[in-house]
Amino acid sequence: MNVRQFQYQILCLSDKSYRMALSILKNESNAKDALQELMARLWEKRGQLDAITNHQAFVLTSMRNLCFDMLRKSIHTLEIPADTEYNAPNPYRQAEQADMMNHLGSMIDELPEMQRTILRMKDVEGMELKEIARIMSMTENAATVNLSRARKKLRDMIINNQQKEERTYERYR
Repeated sequence: MNVRQFQYQILCLSDKSYRMALSILKNESNAKDALQELMARLWEKRGQLDAITNHQAFVLTSMRNLCFDMLRKSIHTLEIPADTEYNAPNPYRQAEQADMMNHLGSMIDELPEMQRTILRMKDVEGMELKEIARIMSMTENAATVNLSRARKKLRDMIINNQQKEERTYERYR
């Protein structure tokens, strides 16, 4: 694979790879490091990339595995940064949105690994189930079932949380 082919077939996937790394690592700096590390590794092995038929699946699977390796090697906080940008005219609304995103992120983090990854690939990355199934090495039906279960668990967690907040609110009213 020459430089031009590498640019068109591999580097064009940098944005998706970065977003996947960011969703797994939850840290911009670590996500950028993961992307740089992956691209360096792929560049070193560019001669072997011609044999791969689906570059997107290979790159995203490699990024996923690299991120999991990075998580295993470091201590990782599971919080979504509170300084998430949101252009709200009301600072109270902005604080409420940041709190909701942190809470939703922690709920997603409570899902089983497989369901969490599939949910992020589908709903955050916007990937097709066929592609997710290929990356996760499972059938399309299994990916659909895992996605459905993840959404149901997340929905149940949100409903339970709302009921808990309502009970707390009523108690102090």
